[in-house]
Amino acid sequence: MMRNESSLVVAYHSGYGHTARMAESVRTGAASVDGVKVELVSVDGITEQEWSLLDAADAIVFGSPTYMGSASPEFHTFARDSVERWTEQAWTGKLAAGFTNSGSKSGDKLHTLQYMALLAAQHGMLWVSLGLLSGWNSSTSDQNALNRLGVWLGAAAASNIDEGPDLMHDSDLRTAEHLGRRVAEQARRLHQATTRPVG
Repeated sequence: MMRNESSLVVAYHSGYGHTARMAESVRTGAASVDGVKVELVSVDGITEQEWSLLDAADAIVFGSPTYMGSASPEFHTFARDSVERWTEQAWTGKLAAGFTNSGSKSGDKLHTLQYMALLAAQHGMLWVSLGLLSGWNSSTSDQNALNRLGVWLGAAAASNIDEGPDLMHDSDLRTAEHLGRRVAEQARRLHQATTRPVG
């Protein structure tokens, strides 16, 4: 039976709750798009049922904190364990995107997003960028603008290391929400194009 809606899965690891809050924001943005079903999957201890959700999805949005200039060890384990899908190229043609959080304004978050984009490329996936100009790079802008950190490849957040996820910057959460909505809109278009009757 053919699905009437597209599906998007947010596959993430969170160490202290900040990346989990970003994942919720991505889900909120994606769920705002009609015709898109959204699921959250924590990749730390992922189950076979959750692998099946990823296999069936039209889009996967990867999320991880940035630790020592790259994705967390738990996310790396998930990437390694996806080798069966890589061998079969089971995720070829799916959409992919990414988000990350670290304490510093830079924190080498770009490297984490590049790692995710390369993972997606190895799986034959199609990467969806953030699609926002830098929001806080002139005398007339401020840190409340979307994409305040000026990242292009995905959504990024900077959270003080001595504060919990409840104190995350609103701009970063709204930027993650924007990413979720953008990917969901593209996933819906892709799903409609691939399920449209021929003739």
